[in-house]
Amino acid sequence: MIAASSIRTFAPEDLSTEAVLAAKGTTKTSVILPARNEESTIGWVVEAIRPHLVGHGGGLLDEILVIDDASTDQTAQVARLTGANVRQLDGTGGKGQAMASGVETAIGDLIVFLDADVVNMSPNYIPRLLGPLLLHEEIAMVKGFYARPIDGDPSGGGRVTELMARPALGLLFPELADVHQPLAGETAIRRSVVEKVGLAPGYQVEMALLIDVGRKYGAGSIGQVDLGVRVHRNRPLHELGPMAAEILSIALERSKQDD
Repeated sequence: MIAASSIRTFAPEDLSTEAVLAAKGTTKTSVILPARNEESTIGWVVEAIRPHLVGHGGGLLDEILVIDDASTDQTAQVARLTGANVRQLDGTGGKGQAMASGVETAIGDLIVFLDADVVNMSPNYIPRLLGPLLLHEEIAMVKGFYARPIDGDPSGGGRVTELMARPALGLLFPELADVHQPLAGETAIRRSVVEKVGLAPGYQVEMALLIDVGRKYGAGSIGQVDLGVRVHRNRPLHELGPMAAEILSIALERSKQDD
């Protein structure tokens, strides 16, 4: 079982760009964006966070890296035009493999994973996700959480999260039950941590990473921070069943493993 401790929730007002930048020092930071066929949004995402990039007026980010997971559209080209470094894959390993390839390629001591399909990406994501790692050495990983509108309603998005991921955590890993968005793609983690626990393949990756970090470092090593409202491409219901099955599968698998 995961060591009993509390998930730490950080207030956004305590994670200003100025405070986080002052704590960065010589620490190297990388943003990794796994992307497949996201030409319509990848440019907006990169442009939103680019002001934090060294040489572009900021200093919180040393690198923005897009992992193009066998896109058949112009994702890679758009990403390059907006200033990101791009690595292209053959698409056989899914999201988890794309994230792992990003870690192999990135220069950062701290890694920020972001989803590439977010319509309203905010520059605030960067200091809020990096801040707990830079300001608190005991924090190993930070998850973003947010309101998720759908079909014009201010809430109701995140159906796999609410119907599968959070109930599975509550039953199998209760020490992690207070994580608001266990499947959030907006995650910051220390390189040393992700290299020790590894990254699961496909859509299992977010759930597995959360459980594995909690198991190895304790739930108290996990922080979360409010990122506001997140708007992204909602998948049709028929695509969510296989995703939910992968989430349940990895939760059950991890629950049977010894510490």
